[in-house]
Amino acid sequence: MSAKGTSLPTTLLEVFTTSYYDDSDYNHEDAVRKQALFKSMHVVTMVIYSIAFVLGVTGNGLVIFITGFRMKRTVNTIWFLNLAVADFIFTFFLPFSVAYTALGFHWPFGRALCKINSTLAFLNLYASVYLLMVISIDRCISVLHPVWAQNHRTPRLAFLVALGVWVVAFALCSPNLYFRHTAPAPFNKNITNCYNNFNTAGEGATKEEGDRRINTNHRAMTISRFIFGFLIPFTVIVCCYGAILAKLRRNQLARSGKPFKVIAAVIVAFFLCWLPFHIFSFLEMNRTPSLDTALIVGLPLTASLAFINSCLNPILYVFMGQDFKEKLRRSLFSAFESAFSEEAASTTANTKSKSTDTDSQVF
Repeated sequence: MSAKGTSLPTTLLEVFTTSYYDDSDYNHEDAVRKQALFKSMHVVTMVIYSIAFVLGVTGNGLVIFITGFRMKRTVNTIWFLNLAVADFIFTFFLPFSVAYTALGFHWPFGRALCKINSTLAFLNLYASVYLLMVISIDRCISVLHPVWAQNHRTPRLAFLVALGVWVVAFALCSPNLYFRHTAPAPFNKNITNCYNNFNTAGEGATKEEGDRRINTNHRAMTISRFIFGFLIPFTVIVCCYGAILAKLRRNQLARSGKPFKVIAAVIVAFFLCWLPFHIFSFLEMNRTPSLDTALIVGLPLTASLAFINSCLNPILYVFMGQDFKEKLRRSLFSAFESAFSEEAASTTANTKSKSTDTDSQVF
């Protein structure tokens, strides 16, 4: 079987490190132009990845320190601690992607780390997304069923739910352990690529069978990632916050508009950060030469935008808390602590009072 059949690029980031352009309609000038554009995107992606690394490790590391070592263990601190851990690990491994890009897509770290790096990235992407979904469900229950929440909403239950999220996330990302592979680049044996090898046809299979398996596995991965990594959690988040909005409006609460701003920020940020990535993934799955320029620019930018979402969570869930600016002037630590404890205390204290007070303070 030809190299092309075994190393069909799964993203346009791998186009120029495979034999994809050894077709009969290969156009040298067009390939040179695309390669120049592709190289210019190297710089952009490395800058964005570096920013995401600094902001993500710093912001989420601070949340981990405060929720894990400075605060009493509550339902909310468990949610935010696990969310921060997911985002922290994801952003912590971004330097490997920066190095891979800077080295011209040469992977010097070995096959095991190639598999682990990709798997951990998707593990924490799924964990982060589903933890956001769990937080929205928890807030919805606290608003719609405050009495039940007061009686059953315990740190132990939150810990078990968070553990379940990690198990589900690992199951969803486990195919990366199987498909991720390393191999010498077709045009330069001194360069080792870390890529998705979707060819499961076996050594004795024909080229046509290999290409068919590659396309089938590639489509299955892309579609399942969209369904389980975006469509399902986003639908749940919208439904939960929609129910919260309906309850708040019905009781004529939140006159300050703060809950509406937080809800809108969560939904819009999740939508804007992830939808473009999935759109370009579908376009790349059905790519044609006419789409190459758009994909060479769009794929790395939308992937970077998705990575940035891991930096936004501390901002959305902490920095938008009530009176944050005033608390920030006194102490950054106290600002974080107040943001977490303020929400936890409001949920507990106000469920003992009338429901209207609970609803107005849940955010």
